[in-house]
Amino acid sequence: MSNSNSSDAPHKSPVKKRRFLTAEKKFQIYLEAQDVSKPVGEILRREGLYSTDLARIRLHVKEGALQRLSAKPGCKQGQVSTDAYQAIKHELQEKERALADLSVELAILRKKTNGVSWDR
Repeated sequence: MSNSNSSDAPHKSPVKKRRFLTAEKKFQIYLEAQDVSKPVGEILRREGLYSTDLARIRLHVKEGALQRLSAKPGCKQGQVSTDAYQAIKHELQEKERALADLSVELAILRKKTNGVSWDR
């Protein structure tokens, strides 16, 4: 006999899709939340966020501002992804190997052109 609670018909609970907010949207929410004339709870409900989400946005804004303000004038801090770093590192190693090979070839050619032979 089959029971209605059996595993034959799994119950699917509604899975909440994760929202992706752009940096612009997060900053807009941050600015709205800073406005004392607007209730924060209303903004959070409208955007479907929790107070912890707003706290995280505020923290990111602070970190970004401190990082940008601590940069020296005229110097732009660039960040490279891990993949790009690994690719550049690998390329450098290949070039170093090629340079070492060419150095050995140059040394051999110099010996041959100066009258020194390996046969002697």
